[in-house]
Amino acid sequence: MATQTLQTPEVDLVYDVHGPLPAADGRSPLVMIGQPMDASGFRTLASYFPERTVITYDPRGLGRSTRKDGRVDNVPEVQAADVHALIEALGAGPVEMLASSGGAVTALALVTAHPDDVTTLVAHEPPLIPVLPDARAAGRARDGVRDAYEAKGWGAGMAAFIAMTSWQGEFTDDYFARPAPDPAAFGMPAEDDGSRDDPLLSDRSWAVSDYRPDAGALAAAPTHVVIAVGEESGGTFTGRTAVATAELLGQQVTVFPSHHGGFMGGEFGYAGQPEAFAHRLRQVLDGA
Repeated sequence: MATQTLQTPEVDLVYDVHGPLPAADGRSPLVMIGQPMDASGFRTLASYFPERTVITYDPRGLGRSTRKDGRVDNVPEVQAADVHALIEALGAGPVEMLASSGGAVTALALVTAHPDDVTTLVAHEPPLIPVLPDARAAGRARDGVRDAYEAKGWGAGMAAFIAMTSWQGEFTDDYFARPAPDPAAFGMPAEDDGSRDDPLLSDRSWAVSDYRPDAGALAAAPTHVVIAVGEESGGTFTGRTAVATAELLGQQVTVFPSHHGGFMGGEFGYAGQPEAFAHRLRQVLDGA
């Protein structure tokens, strides 16, 4: 693996190249992106593609990538411009892409703005509130995560986030009537360290979950867009957003093994089924 930095006026983007460029197998690189997760979350999955050249990166302001634009918000169109610049710098495009969570939102914005950058996009569980039938209630639930974080810190915010993202079905009155979850029940600390800059729990990434895909632009792009969902995600928030996004694009969702982080090994203590996930991803990319 070689680590490199792409310097632009607004950000120093750090990315990792697993394998040779040009790729030894003659195929375009396989780019894996997340948000707010950085490149470290793809280490296990990348190891299951030894025959491919895999590119991972840290999004603007996250991990090793340093912002120079004076901002703290995470905006899909801005992140997409960064990924476009990265693909151009590689000089090996167009690429194939697996995009996870907020990274899937970035990828949809990328294909909209730069349709010739990606041949096949597998967008895994993009957390898009506007596509849901209960979008207003989902936005209120997201607000509750931010409010818990602002009031009591990281542990309370993360407990609220887990409660929101594990809720089955639409966000009904029953959801909002529940007492605030206890951080200790999820193994989270109750003490408040005073920080309020977490990109997942604050409002810094609301532009990600507020993004609405341009179905017309995506349909017109030459990119083969696949919306993916974990088989264990069921009626959870990101399971529902994946299904609704697929429906918006006139397709059925493509099922992958495991859950929202099903491609991960032990990177963050919530392992999925990375080997099975890699097998399924290879099938989709090969058109099987």
